[in-house]
Amino acid sequence: MIEIAYPTLLVVEDSDEDFEALSRIMRITCQFEVPTKRCVDGDDALDFLCCEGFYAERSISESPGLILLDLNLPGTDGREVLSQIKQHEQLKTIPVVVMTTSSNPRDIEDCYRSGVNSYMVKPTNVEQLKASVRLFLDYWYKIAVLPSAF
Repeated sequence: MIEIAYPTLLVVEDSDEDFEALSRIMRITCQFEVPTKRCVDGDDALDFLCCEGFYAERSISESPGLILLDLNLPGTDGREVLSQIKQHEQLKTIPVVVMTTSSNPRDIEDCYRSGVNSYMVKPTNVEQLKASVRLFLDYWYKIAVLPSAF
């Protein structure tokens, strides 16, 4: 059997509860293993992606293949993280999916203007969350062709 190496998913999520729920759903519903890295705030995510601070030893060639980004983060919020990713020459091709509690039309429009690839409102119902995560993983890891590592 051929082992497929899936690109790393960077989850930028400050809520331990939301991250644990996402991780549990991925383990239960996903029929393939997605390598996952978590950053707990916008500053941590930007340091990770730009190989700065704690991540200075990391190579930018080890960047994730996909980013799942919450908007409402402490410190540098998800809007600013998205903006900086899409302005960075080596990071801007990484697909970014916003998954947040905000259904504010202004947030949605601003994110698309900033280059987000998809915007999802976090379901409050566990069954809806399971379905959303399953569809998210199936689309981005089975249907979409992600950019190659640079």
